[in-house]
Amino acid sequence: MEKIFAQRDSGVITHDSTASIQASTVVPVTAASGSSHSGAAAQAAAGARVSSPALRAARITDPAQFGRVAVVMGGSSAEREVSLDSGRNVLAALIARGVDAHAIDGIPALLDALRAGHFARVFNILHGQHGGGEDGVLQGALESLHIPYTGSGVLGSALSMDKTRSKRVWQSLGLPTPAFVPLPRGADVHAAAREIGFPLIVKPACEGSSVGVTRVFEEKDLDAAVALAEKYPGDMLMEALIEGDELTVGILGRQVLPSIHIVPKGAFYDYNAKYIAEDTRYICPGLEGEVEAALRALSLEAFDALGCHGWGRVDLMRDRQGRDWLLEVNTAPGMTSHSLVPKAAAVAGIDYQELCWRVLETSMHREHGAGASPSFSADSTGGSS
Repeated sequence: MEKIFAQRDSGVITHDSTASIQASTVVPVTAASGSSHSGAAAQAAAGARVSSPALRAARITDPAQFGRVAVVMGGSSAEREVSLDSGRNVLAALIARGVDAHAIDGIPALLDALRAGHFARVFNILHGQHGGGEDGVLQGALESLHIPYTGSGVLGSALSMDKTRSKRVWQSLGLPTPAFVPLPRGADVHAAAREIGFPLIVKPACEGSSVGVTRVFEEKDLDAAVALAEKYPGDMLMEALIEGDELTVGILGRQVLPSIHIVPKGAFYDYNAKYIAEDTRYICPGLEGEVEAALRALSLEAFDALGCHGWGRVDLMRDRQGRDWLLEVNTAPGMTSHSLVPKAAAVAGIDYQELCWRVLETSMHREHGAGASPSFSADSTGGSS
């Protein structure tokens, strides 16, 4: 049965707080219907697990086993404020579970502390690129220092941050993603728009949190959309606008969480709808039965295709014909009171503190030198890692 979450802002959690985000209010409603996915796709097992023991997250019972943990947040990306909010919540949850966790703001301060021997591992809750910790730069530094950390490694982080290259990988594997044209600075955007056709999306190729994103329905609005996207570093991306339902799927270890159907009050799920508005509706699970299983299987396939592991979130659109389209993967998703992975985890029976604990557990495989590509066995649709 679907659940609708009524958003509630629990306020800022201070570093010495032991409060945790409480599960959102859940109200049962009538389930949605319909999909074009086949039963065969559903058999791909939305909760497929890694069969390689080295890549399974070790289950930890004693918080002392983690050692001293740096929760790195903030940074210098366009998503700094969201990261600080996420980080405060994660820090409070880990402390409440007895973990010796401490806040660190940004990569330079983190690397100084690690070189001084102050921490055993890192919980990375930085968002974005250029000091945001999601683009592979931080991951490379941590690998060089032999410090275990949460989330994807260098390759998965870098590929996922670059939406153009993500889409090229998916395209090469036959995975569905909207038609797109890369937009290097100085490109002929009007020629690109003629190739894609209206309506379309213009956005920075390497930003998150809907930063710099514009939906364009007519050519007269194209230049303004490009001007907004150009305010952010790097190239841009133009892609076909898929009209339909926005869905997201969280991944925790090898467990694929229930999908969420996002219903913003406005035209689309922009920065305001994600982090400020209190009237965005979240329906979880977003689908049901075979179509939900197929959506989860596609999300896991997309996640693995980019070399991601640990945890993350896959964003998709479902068009009016019932076809699913991959948009992007987030390798360090938000953990604020408005964020999506905690909402899906709550429906799966995982409260916020337990979610943070399990994400931290995903750092353990690096400590034991795992690095091989995973192999899969479709043995579950919802088991824990």
